[in-house]
Amino acid sequence: MFAKLSPTAARTDVLSGLTVALALVPEAIAFALIAHVSPLTGLYAAFFICLITAVFGGRPGMISGATGALAVVMVSIVVQHGVEYLFASVVLMGLLQLLFGLLKLGKFIRMVPHPVMLGFVNGLAIVIFLAQFGHFKLDGVWMGSQQLAIMGGLIALTMAIIYLLPRVTTLIPSALAAILLVSGLVALLGLETKTVGDMGSIAGGLPAFHVPQVPLTLETLYIVLPYAAILAAIGLIESLLTLNLVDEITDTRGQPNRESLAQGAANVVAGFFATMGGCAMIGQSMININNGARHRLSGVVAAVFLLGFILFLAPWIEQIPLAALVGLMFVVSQKTFAWGSLQTLRKIPRQDALTVVGVTVITVFTDLAVAVLCGVVFAALVFAWQHAKRMTARSHVDAQGWKVYELDGTLFFASCASFAALFDPKGDPQHVVLEFRHTRVADQSAIEAIDALAARYQQEGKTLHLRHLSPDCLALLGRAKDMVEVDSFADPHYHIADNRLG
Repeated sequence: MFAKLSPTAARTDVLSGLTVALALVPEAIAFALIAHVSPLTGLYAAFFICLITAVFGGRPGMISGATGALAVVMVSIVVQHGVEYLFASVVLMGLLQLLFGLLKLGKFIRMVPHPVMLGFVNGLAIVIFLAQFGHFKLDGVWMGSQQLAIMGGLIALTMAIIYLLPRVTTLIPSALAAILLVSGLVALLGLETKTVGDMGSIAGGLPAFHVPQVPLTLETLYIVLPYAAILAAIGLIESLLTLNLVDEITDTRGQPNRESLAQGAANVVAGFFATMGGCAMIGQSMININNGARHRLSGVVAAVFLLGFILFLAPWIEQIPLAALVGLMFVVSQKTFAWGSLQTLRKIPRQDALTVVGVTVITVFTDLAVAVLCGVVFAALVFAWQHAKRMTARSHVDAQGWKVYELDGTLFFASCASFAALFDPKGDPQHVVLEFRHTRVADQSAIEAIDALAARYQQEGKTLHLRHLSPDCLALLGRAKDMVEVDSFADPHYHIADNRLG
């Protein structure tokens, strides 16, 4: 799995993994406390989820662990029924995610519109930012002015190092350097400031196998199934949207079905080791990607370091000032927020702007899954209304006597009938060209419509030429595959929601 890594890539992944591990510690503890479980429950969850998804997941470079989106749901079952029912819910959550992956439903994440993605990213950036202010309190009370001043100064120093160090050297991730330098400064000057240890001890042993102690009855199933279903949905939505985001940043393609299977397997294992489970973490994933890590090694290293902190390095890790980690997460929040979207809100259609703002607000004030669902439903209704009947074609005969159809619109399930009615296989000449330069092929129904049209022309003994289709289209087409004329410079590149590419 790591044999093809160059020494430079391996060093980048290892150092980035260490940085991610340090950032995982306070997050895992905080989310465990939100869920009303012990800090080690969150740390062990981060270890299992991070390790298994790093090795088997569909998106190298993406980081998973215990998350706040799941913790706010988990607290209810812990308070009402006890922690053992939480562990049972995590196991069932994992099984539901495995079923999702086995049914190859991950393709549907490709159908999430860009405005929803922007709202998701902006909403989580705000959530990450606001979550850091909890560290400015001691026992629920705001710190004194002197403590706030010290912590504020350390946060500012951390952020300055992260922003400025890459201009001097890239040998070490700036985030890791900032954590080490600020920690050294605090120790050298003897500054009194809040540390990781103030959140709770992270010292512990190896996680032990534990079967949830709940009655194996229908009544238990009725209790845990609703929670498990909500947890599975939130976990998959956050994971697959994060996968999409990393895809866009790295200009690569992840495998959503494989990621769903890995998330499911990780949560099943986590539940049987008495942890709170988890999903992809956009903040830690952005740290990893911004550090230049692109391979599975970074996630594996992060998980191994995290376990090492618990087993061997707890006294030292607990001395890390929280200000350094808060500063890091402030930078992550700033880099995650799509600032360009603020300028484009005035330029894009009103319904898209409303979707971006709506998903952002709902994500911040309610629930991620609800926000994305509302955004997708609204965008889908608008899209279907506007585009179902806008599939058009202009035709002309070129110098060779070939008839050229210049298509315009989006080809998807709702416009396939309009697409099929545009052509006249019986009346067309021997050679017919379909020009897709201004058309986007969106889903499997569109692929089948193109194949069906190819069959109609073949039955008439005529030759069909398909131009400017994306590589995904070429990979998915059946009967029409040999009719595609590939132009690697001019062909568009976009993804299609389909099982075979998931």
